[in-house]
Amino acid sequence: MSLVIQNLSKHYGSVPVFRHVSLNVAPGEFVAIIGESGVGKSTLLNCMAGLDSWDSGSVLLDGLDLSTQSDDQLARLRREKTGFVFQAFHVLPHLSVAQNVALPLMLLGQHDDARVQAMLTEVGLDGLGERLPQQLSGGQLQRVAIARALVHRPMLLLADEPTGNLDPRTAERVMDALVNQTRAHGAAMVLVTHSKTAAARADRTLLLTADGLVDHVGVD
Repeated sequence: MSLVIQNLSKHYGSVPVFRHVSLNVAPGEFVAIIGESGVGKSTLLNCMAGLDSWDSGSVLLDGLDLSTQSDDQLARLRREKTGFVFQAFHVLPHLSVAQNVALPLMLLGQHDDARVQAMLTEVGLDGLGERLPQQLSGGQLQRVAIARALVHRPMLLLADEPTGNLDPRTAERVMDALVNQTRAHGAAMVLVTHSKTAAARADRTLLLTADGLVDHVGVD
């Protein structure tokens, strides 16, 4: 799935968040976005998913202009084609780990215990599927959220600081899972991160400023 952003601008009231953001992400490409806190990286990801509105410009997924879609159409597009790893885990406390991971499949009318278990293994949660979220650490909850975002094999993966709560070894394992998903299924991935190590895995690293995205060679 291709992602094309053209001259996107966003304000909160009279306060500009970013402007003149343009970006093309090809199927199978992994793009990392870095930038100072408060510059709007998470907001930009939300716009890519149709979770947030913008003031001017366009966001197109496979040529489909998100601004022309109804809320139901956007929800269906996210359900079928995208995966989103939020900074907050958004794990449902009354469901087991395995049920949380299986949720995207359930919403698509699918049932695949083997895929759920394989996904848990890939993010280092093998054997924890029957536990409830409150029995897990913060790092484990982040991995549940990542497994849930990957399980339905989305064609666009949006990840907001997915390794922020993880130790270096686990962060590397999770990045392996994210990159493998992108490569194996031809998915596009956009990663917002402060991690030099995570950004170094990307095909391209871009710096978000108040005036748009610019190429960034090396991570300071």
